[in-house]
Amino acid sequence: MKNLTHLGKSTPTPLPSAPEDAVLDRVPNPHADTPYLVRFVQPEFTSLCPVTSQPDFAHLVLDYIPQDWLVESKSLKIYLNSFRNHQAFHEACTVDIGKRLVDLLAPQWLRIGGYWYPRGGMPIDVFWSSGAAPDGVWIPEQGVAGYRGRG
Repeated sequence: MKNLTHLGKSTPTPLPSAPEDAVLDRVPNPHADTPYLVRFVQPEFTSLCPVTSQPDFAHLVLDYIPQDWLVESKSLKIYLNSFRNHQAFHEACTVDIGKRLVDLLAPQWLRIGGYWYPRGGMPIDVFWSSGAAPDGVWIPEQGVAGYRGRG
């Protein structure tokens, strides 16, 4: 696959300075005729608060049912890491990631769960999907427990 930006290169890929500068690659789905679920989990997602510039941390779970395209995983990792110095609220980060992937892949369905760790004593969980989940595909729970602190 010669059109890939990151995979198979002999030199390290520099981290983009912002998500809009990151290149997401896609590859043909070898099973486009079969509905199935793809899950990516990013347990150490980071971004910056747009007001205080303090770091924010989240556990992201991304599920999608592909059609013609799959996201290339190395480009997805680099894209997600490009948020490290990006200032945005939790809601914006979570929904922007989902929408960008829908624009790139045109999947049958996509959902993202952003489980944000508390700062100031309150966790924020953000959920977005591209629509109703289709029938006939096993879609497991995201498996991230609600924040309990010292419980």
